[in-house]
Amino acid sequence: MRPGEIIPAEDPVPLNPGRPRTHVVVVNRGDRPVQVGSHYHFGAVNPELEFDRPSAWGKRLDIPAGTAVRFEPNVARDVRLVPIGGRRVVPGLRWEFAGKLDEREWEPTDPELAKPDPSEPAPSKPAPSEPDPSKPAPSEPDPSTTEPDAAGGSSS
Repeated sequence: MRPGEIIPAEDPVPLNPGRPRTHVVVVNRGDRPVQVGSHYHFGAVNPELEFDRPSAWGKRLDIPAGTAVRFEPNVARDVRLVPIGGRRVVPGLRWEFAGKLDEREWEPTDPELAKPDPSEPAPSKPAPSEPDPSKPAPSEPDPSTTEPDAAGGSSS
């Protein structure tokens, strides 16, 4: 054996041996392709992907590590899912789905995955000149702590 030499196994390495598998048919209802990586929590993927989300809760794609599946717009694709292993904790990705998978269940009324009704008006945001009541008001700089700049004005 030489340093850095790779000696592959004679037989193929099985993918997720003994893990239960779930099949789901996925259709991308968006207008752009969506790519999902091998370790992403499939129950929390892009809301434009249409499939049986409750059956995907706590699962990921059954594909080799470091690979991904691309979902083209309006094309149905059958994929296999396997349970997320280890401690079954999703550390982030989409914050609203982060946490211990076994301590919560799929919530079908989750607003992040509910598609907006096109007949409903979009929520309005305050105009830039209006203060946002949910945010603290900005504080004015204290003139006694500012120093004059090179042009004779003040800077903070």
